[in-house]
Amino acid sequence: MSSAAAYKPVAKVFHWVTALLVLLTIPVALIMTTPGIERSLQDPLFLFHKNIGVVLLVLVAARLAYRLLNPPPPLPHDMPHSQRFIAEATHWLLYGLLLAMAISGFIRVTAAGFPLEVFDRFGIQNLVPRSETLADTAKQIHAVLRFPLIALIVLHISASLYHAIVKRDGIVKRMMPERRHTR
Repeated sequence: MSSAAAYKPVAKVFHWVTALLVLLTIPVALIMTTPGIERSLQDPLFLFHKNIGVVLLVLVAARLAYRLLNPPPPLPHDMPHSQRFIAEATHWLLYGLLLAMAISGFIRVTAAGFPLEVFDRFGIQNLVPRSETLADTAKQIHAVLRFPLIALIVLHISASLYHAIVKRDGIVKRMMPERRHTR
């Protein structure tokens, strides 16, 4: 078992809240875009998806800022260089794709003139001009980026399971919440 240092509690909260919200938005997106779905179901799903997207945009930006100011603990020195490289690349690609998905979704919604209830409640004005061309381009980008994002999420989860079940090297414990010992 490796003696890998754990992430700080704030980093763990960022990770697990982001993971929860992303893993909720994916099935919601698949259901809400199903042909023939009833509007009574589709409308609240769209509402949830686009507003959680705004929350994710803010959350991922804050998470990146936190990470830049608080670098993660190093991976164990006995981990092969190729695995460390893949882990680092996967994390940065996930950040990039999460930001790109949130930004493209935000642009798609606002450029198409749809309300963005999270911002509307705070009286924040639309930051994107209304444009069907821009909305369509953002929609296409959002649709295309879902595939590499889902692939990277599957890779990330698979690597975590590999380290937890096969290697049992303590890598996954770095990001797990602390257990409180009660007597």
